[in-house]
Amino acid sequence: MVTITPEDIKMAQNNNPTADNMKKDAAAAGQQAKNDLHEGAKKVGEDIRDTADKLGNNSNIDSLKERGAELAQNARDTAQDYVERAREVGSDYAGRAKAEAERLYEQGQQRASDLTHYAGERYDEVSEMVRRNPAQALGIAAGVGFLVGLILARR
Repeated sequence: MVTITPEDIKMAQNNNPTADNMKKDAAAAGQQAKNDLHEGAKKVGEDIRDTADKLGNNSNIDSLKERGAELAQNARDTAQDYVERAREVGSDYAGRAKAEAERLYEQGQQRASDLTHYAGERYDEVSEMVRRNPAQALGIAAGVGFLVGLILARR
């Protein structure tokens, strides 16, 4: 028999990230990937402009065109690499988040089942005690009711 204490429940709640936290982490990772892509594209664009300015000072226009086409292709390739890397990282993070969410869900289901079983056993024990000692149970209930009444009356 597995016994679950209130401390076990509190510890499980404190040690396990919630779905909201995982969702926030995934959103933050997506935003970071977006920012990285933006910065990379911005840097490539600046490099192209700088090179075009430097080449503009040269008299050979054909060389300029070739160099510009080469830079543009490099920029496209670099941007594509950034997109692929961001997609892979996002996919990997989403997979890990999904696996963790499933694990937490299964763990929660197991703990809920254990808690239901535990509560059912305690209910049966209390019911049996009341059947064996009805007068004592009635006295205890009256005493608890009286104490609760006193506490509430003071407020």
